[in-house]
Amino acid sequence: METIALLGQGFAVALTPTNMALAVFGCFVGTIIGALPGIGPVNGVAILIPLAFSLGLEPVSALIMLSCIYYGCMYGGRISSIMLNIPGDEPAIMTTLDGYPMAQRGKAAEALAISALASFVGATFATVGLTLFAPLLAGAAIYFGPADYFALYVMAFATIGGITGANPIKTLLAAMIGLMIASVGLDPATGTARFTFGSYHLYDGFNPIVAIVGLFAISEVLFYLETMHTSDGKMVPLGRAIPRLRDIAVGGWAHLRGSVIGFICGILPGAGASLGAFMSYVVEKRVSNKNGTFGQGDPKGIVAPEAGNNAASGGALIPMLTLGVPGSGTTAVMLALLISLNVQPGPLLFSREPEMVWGLIASLYIANVVLLIMNIPMVGLFTRMLSLPQWVLMPFVVMVSFLGIYSISNSSFDVLVMIGFGVLGFILRKLNISLVPVILGLLLGADMENNLRRALSISGGDPSILVASPIAIGLYTVTFVILAAAFYIAFNTKRVARQLGEN
Repeated sequence: METIALLGQGFAVALTPTNMALAVFGCFVGTIIGALPGIGPVNGVAILIPLAFSLGLEPVSALIMLSCIYYGCMYGGRISSIMLNIPGDEPAIMTTLDGYPMAQRGKAAEALAISALASFVGATFATVGLTLFAPLLAGAAIYFGPADYFALYVMAFATIGGITGANPIKTLLAAMIGLMIASVGLDPATGTARFTFGSYHLYDGFNPIVAIVGLFAISEVLFYLETMHTSDGKMVPLGRAIPRLRDIAVGGWAHLRGSVIGFICGILPGAGASLGAFMSYVVEKRVSNKNGTFGQGDPKGIVAPEAGNNAASGGALIPMLTLGVPGSGTTAVMLALLISLNVQPGPLLFSREPEMVWGLIASLYIANVVLLIMNIPMVGLFTRMLSLPQWVLMPFVVMVSFLGIYSISNSSFDVLVMIGFGVLGFILRKLNISLVPVILGLLLGADMENNLRRALSISGGDPSILVASPIAIGLYTVTFVILAAAFYIAFNTKRVARQLGEN
C-alpha cells in the first residue's frame, strides 16, 4: 500500500503541465533520434543533456525529459532496422533479422506496429518491475559498507560491456582510460594537484557532462563526416498507412517471454539491452520456430527482441537509482546528469528524494502510453525522418552541443575540452574501443577511490578488509564468473572465425 501511495504522489509530480510537456517532447524527439541510424539512445541522451541545462530545468524535470528520450530512442531504433535494414542502435540488430524481410514483403506498416506494441509491453513490464523491486534493492543496499561499495565498483568496471563486447581486453582498457581521466584534479585527501600540468582550469577535474557531449555528440559528427558518403540504404515502400488490429496482435506469449528475459538482463550491470534483445530472440526461436520461419519475416521474431530490449532499458534504471551503478551506457550518461545536478543516486535516494524518484517512475508509465499512441498513427512521419540530409542534421547537433556546454559554465575552456574529448572519442571508436567504460570510469572513479580510502582507514591500512565481508566476496565472485565467461566467449568466437577463414 505504501508503494501505491508513493506512486500516486509521483503521478502528481509527473502530471504537472511542465513535466507532461517535457515527457511528450522527450518521447517525440527520442523516437526520431532512435530512428536515425547509428545515433542510438546513448548519443541521443548525451546530445540533449545540454538542453536541460540551457532551459534551467529542475532535477526532476530534467530527469523526466531525458528518461522519456531514453524510452523514445528504444522505441525508435526499430524503424530504420525494419525500413532500411540498418539498426538504429545495437539492440535493434536482432529486429532486422525478421523486420526487414517482413517489410520487403510489403508489410512494413504491420512490422512497425507489431514492434511498437512489443516495445510498449516490454517497457511497461520493466516499469512495473522498477516500481516493485527498486525500493527493495535500495533497502538492501543500506547494509553496504565502504569495502562492499568498492567491490561493487570493481564489478561494474569489470562487467560493463564485458558480456556483449567482442574484445574484453579493449573494454577493460577503456575503463582504465576513464579512471585515469577521473584522477585529474585535486587529491581529495591531501589537496595536491594531480595531472593538471599547471592549469587552474583542471583543479576541479573534468566536468562529466562536457566529456560525455564531446565523446558521443562531437565524435558522432566526426564519424558521420567520414562515413556519410558510403551510405546507400534504400527505404522499402511503407504500404498500408495504419495496419489492422488483427495484423499487430500476433505476438502472444512472446511478449511476456521477451519482457522477462530482457528485464533480468537489464538489471545486470554491463548486460543491458543488447543482451536482452539477443537472449529474447534466441529463446523465442527455440520455442516458436517450429516451421523454420524465423529470419524470413516471422512476427514473433520482431516481438521477442523488441520486448526484450525495451524491458532491459527499464531494468537498467534499477541499479542506477538504487546503487549508483549504471546498468547500461545510457543510464551512465543519466548518472552524470544527476551528479552534475548535485543529486547522488544510491540507496538513500528513495528516502531523500522521493518526489524525484516516484515522479520519474510515474512519468515512465505516461511515456509508454504516449509512445504507443504516437508510434502507430505517426509511422509515416517517423520513417520520412530517415531521409533527413546529413548536412541538416549534423550542424544542428554541433549547435546544440556548443550552446549547451557554454551555457553550463560560460567558459570557452570547457568548449575546447569538449572538442578534445570529441577527437578522443573518434579515435577510440576507430579502434573499436567502447566509449561507455570510459564514461563509467570518469563518473565512478572518484567514488571508487573514496570508498577504498575509507575502507583502508577503518582497517588501519589492512587490505584484507576488502574481502572480509560476505557481500564483497559475493560481488568479487560474480565479477570473476562474468569476466571468465566474457574471455571464453571472445576466445571461442575468434577460434571459430579463424577456422572459417582457413576453410
